[in-house]
Amino acid sequence: MKRIVVKVGTHVISEYMRMAKLCEFLAELMQKYEVIFVTSGAIAVGVENSNVEKKGVINRQILAGIGQPFLMAKYNEILAKFGIKTAQILLTAQDFDSRKRTKHLNDLIDGLCEHKILPVINENDAVGIDEIIVGDNDRLSAYVAHFCGADMLVLLSDIDGYYTGDPKRDENAKIRPFVSEITAQEFEVNADAGTQFGTGGILTKLKAANFLLGNGKMMFLASGFDLGVAREFLLENRQTGGTLFKGN
Repeated sequence: MKRIVVKVGTHVISEYMRMAKLCEFLAELMQKYEVIFVTSGAIAVGVENSNVEKKGVINRQILAGIGQPFLMAKYNEILAKFGIKTAQILLTAQDFDSRKRTKHLNDLIDGLCEHKILPVINENDAVGIDEIIVGDNDRLSAYVAHFCGADMLVLLSDIDGYYTGDPKRDENAKIRPFVSEITAQEFEVNADAGTQFGTGGILTKLKAANFLLGNGKMMFLASGFDLGVAREFLLENRQTGGTLFKGN
């Protein structure tokens, strides 16, 4: 059975019905793959469940601490309907700097997959200051895919693929279905956050893809709002949209 990492952005899970559909999709994927799930959203959920403003690093730490248990409660509530148990894992990029800690993480992931328990990973924003400032769960999910032996990272985002140009400005821009190399010039693209809560963008996704390409791994970028493309790709072996980053 192949192992995949599925990462979802804050905007995708900002509505309960989208989160419910996502969990249903995860349940389907677990019938075919060993699935590791990376989620954003703790700070946004913290905003929903407190009167703390989202400004300044300390406030964001507070919001992450408040929001993380609420976020996990939502996932547990929905996934329980499919008979799926979860295990929360909070990481920072620095956790991958130690071979010993990486091995411990690998052993944990192996054990959870063996017991059909879904690992739910998020950045530890309550203490990971760099992650709050940079706001890059795309990078974390790429590290997880590489260091935890996954064959592919699947990014489900409000960005439904990698385009030939900025689709907001260029009406002729089209999704590039296949990318085998990312040039230095492409990294000069400026990327804005997708929402008031989100912190990602196409640039962080390109960096994640480039890291994986350099390590012989694949990445698939598709919409998290309409899971049809991802479902067809992962469950029916048909690519009808999205972008597959894969070396030659």
